[in-house]
Amino acid sequence: MERQLPRTEPEVTDPDPRPRPRAVLAMAKKTAEQVLDAGVRARLAALTDIDPHLVLDDLTTPTAHRALADAELLITGWGCPPIDAAALDAAPRLRAVVHTAGTVRHHITPACWERGLAVSSAAAANAVPVAEYTLAMILLANKRILETARVYRTERRRIDWNERHPDAGNYRKTVGILSASIIGRRVINLLRPHDLTVLLHDPYVTPSEARTLGAHPVPLPDLFEQSDVVSVHTPLLPETRGMVGRDLLARLRTGGTLINTARGAVVDQAALTDEVVSGRLHAILDVTEPEVLPADSPLFDCPNVLVTPHIAGSKGGELRRLADLALAEVESYALGRPFAHPVRPEHLARLA
Repeated sequence: MERQLPRTEPEVTDPDPRPRPRAVLAMAKKTAEQVLDAGVRARLAALTDIDPHLVLDDLTTPTAHRALADAELLITGWGCPPIDAAALDAAPRLRAVVHTAGTVRHHITPACWERGLAVSSAAAANAVPVAEYTLAMILLANKRILETARVYRTERRRIDWNERHPDAGNYRKTVGILSASIIGRRVINLLRPHDLTVLLHDPYVTPSEARTLGAHPVPLPDLFEQSDVVSVHTPLLPETRGMVGRDLLARLRTGGTLINTARGAVVDQAALTDEVVSGRLHAILDVTEPEVLPADSPLFDCPNVLVTPHIAGSKGGELRRLADLALAEVESYALGRPFAHPVRPEHLARLA
C-alpha cells in the first residue's frame, strides 16, 4: 500500500528530556525563502537547536565551519553544496540529513555514506504534483484538447470534431508507464479510476508486483508499440541516457504522444524533434536537453508539442508540502525514531 504523506502539521511534543539536536540549514538562500516560511522556521526552532536565519550556501567558509562544528543534523534543499569529505571534516558530529526536495544526488556524496549518515528526502512529497501534472496531460492528450483548442482559436467556426478527430477520447486507450519510480507508481494509482489500459516497463519490478500496482508488465518495445501515450519516469543514469531513441519512437503509433517529466536526456531529443516536426507524433515535455532550449528550437513552435519550463514539480503553495514532510522527519529524528522516507545507498542506482 502506498505510504500516505502527512496531511497535518507534525505535533511538536517534548516527551523526552534529551537535548534538542543541533541543526543547520544548507541550501540556496532563495530556496530557504521560498520553502521555509516563518511558521516552518518557528517549528524547526521548537524541534531543534537551530539558528533559523542562518542559511549555508557554501560549506567552505569560516562561518560555515563554525556552524558545522556542532551540527548533528543538516536540513538541506535545492542549491545545497556537495557534502564532501572536507565538509564532513568540519562537521564531526553530523549524523543525519533531511532534504526538503527530491533527489539527493547533487549533494549527498560517497563520503556521506561512508560516514554512515541517515538521509531522508521529500521525494514522495514532490512526486504528488508531478503525478498530477502527468495525469492531466495524459487525459488532455488522448482527448486532443490542446490540438483542438489551437485549431478552434485559429478557424473560429463550427467544426465536426468527431469527424476531425475520430480517435479522440480516453475510453479504452492505452497508457504506457516507463519506470515504476515513486512518481511512476503514483501516476499508475491516479489512472485507476479511468477506463484506460495501463502498461508498465520496469526491469526491477516483477510481473506480479506490476499487476498489484494496477499495470500490465510488458517488454520495452511492446510498451511503445501498444500505447497511445507513453509517459517517461526513468531516472537519468549512465545506462538510461538516450534510452528513448529512434527505434522506440518509431514504434509509437502515428498520432501517439510522448510525455516526459523525468529528465530531458533520457530521450534522444534529436530523434524526438524529427518525429514531431514531421507531424507523426505529439509530445508534452516538462524537461528537455538542455534544460532551457535554444531560442530557435523548433520544439517551441511545433504545433503538436507542448513545452513547459520544468514546472511539474512542487511550485508555489505546493512547496509547503515539502516543508511539512521534512518537518515530520526532523521531529522523528529529534524523538529518536527512524525516518519514514529514508534514502539508502543501495537504492541510488534506481533513484532520480
